[in-house]
Amino acid sequence: MSESDADGAVAALRTQLAGIVQQLTESDIATEPLAEFVPARRVALVFRRDSRLVEIARVWRLGVLLVDTEAHLFTSGETTRAVDPGWPQHQAQSMEVRREYRAAAVRSRFPEGATININATPIDVSVDGLTDAVGVVFLHDGHVRVRWSAHVADENAMPIGGYLSEHAELRLHPVEGA
Repeated sequence: MSESDADGAVAALRTQLAGIVQQLTESDIATEPLAEFVPARRVALVFRRDSRLVEIARVWRLGVLLVDTEAHLFTSGETTRAVDPGWPQHQAQSMEVRREYRAAAVRSRFPEGATININATPIDVSVDGLTDAVGVVFLHDGHVRVRWSAHVADENAMPIGGYLSEHAELRLHPVEGA
């Protein structure tokens, strides 16, 4: 892969991301909050500050990727909803973590029923950041590709241009009944 191929592929991705953001914004497609989870902590050894979610950006979900309003790219992490978390069930640890995320969403005053994205990882959209990357988005043979599943090999990953176009089109023109 030549350096100019990689530079061109990354430049094309940045241009496409800017175009998608413009289309989604102009079409008034709703965004979702991207938030950081701040765990509970003690203050002055006496008081407790409950966990909360702090909004850091507004994003659109495009498959396994999130794109914010500034055309930054993220891998999707977890989602939660701002709904009553219920009582502890003392079952699986993962259930209690999800319950804590829901409680933090309610405490953080997100609108009732809102979907909140958390634990998303920013993607460095640069030649250096995508070369030999082991994440969802990477450079392979001069093309930026996306792994839509952890089980997809590098050579079977989809070119990101088509992937983003397809998912943006679904946001702009949802399938009837979806």
